[in-house]
Amino acid sequence: MSRTVTAGLDGSPESLAATQWAAQEAWRRAVPLRLLRVWSIDEDPRTRVVDPATAREWGEHTLAIAERRLRRRHPGLDVETAWVVGDPVEELCGAADEADLLVLGSRGLGGLAGFLAGSVSLAVLARTRRPVVLVRPHGLLEPEEERTGEVVVGLDVSAAGDELLAFGFAAADRYGCGLRVVHRWAVPALYGPDMVGALPLLMTEVAADARRALDEALAPWTEKFPDVAVVRDCRQGRPAQDLTELSRDARLVVVGRKVRPSRIGTHIGAVTHAVLHHCPAPVAVVPHD
Repeated sequence: MSRTVTAGLDGSPESLAATQWAAQEAWRRAVPLRLLRVWSIDEDPRTRVVDPATAREWGEHTLAIAERRLRRRHPGLDVETAWVVGDPVEELCGAADEADLLVLGSRGLGGLAGFLAGSVSLAVLARTRRPVVLVRPHGLLEPEEERTGEVVVGLDVSAAGDELLAFGFAAADRYGCGLRVVHRWAVPALYGPDMVGALPLLMTEVAADARRALDEALAPWTEKFPDVAVVRDCRQGRPAQDLTELSRDARLVVVGRKVRPSRIGTHIGAVTHAVLHHCPAPVAVVPHD
């Protein structure tokens, strides 16, 4: 794996926003930015009547324009470009495996933009074992007006969370901002009139257990990143709804995806899927075992 940030580019507003965000991220990480355009005659109906030579000319022209724009905004940034023929999902997953981070455009509500179609981003997210950031164009500001606020991490303390916390703490440390770790818990269902009186005590116990588990999960990371101010946001609630609300003022939202061996289905999870569709801020999806 090479130390690069890779962005998918197809000329759409979503992908252009992704390249802009990726350039800012590559500059902060002090690594090269790679702009990738995939041409697939089977996936994009617009290209079925275009010969490969013409498609390559169009693609390389789009890449060149984006490269010049990003170099002007980020002097000194090392920008690489690549135009490839192949299956978009396969090529993007391969690019993700070779990079620190893959960045794609997202339409959010109404479907993911993906690279050439809505199904592409979902398929890439479901299959890659590397972090992917999805960026919505209206949620991104100009470089001199970058989003401020916290990095928000949605954490389920009952699942493995080290990958999410490592990504979130490192991002907050790079940005010089605070980190909000969001954990939502629910009270187990109670049955029968005799159980009603036990509800307040049960809620107190569940809340205490959740806070204890969150503190234990955060302990090694607060020690590793002592300069990152952490807000422990642990309470009863609905994680997808609360993360969406918090994302309005967030710099970045980080959610997880459990890695599953089967290729059937999206394997993204209900909360992550809802966040991808509704959050205006860039969303990082971090795979974990």
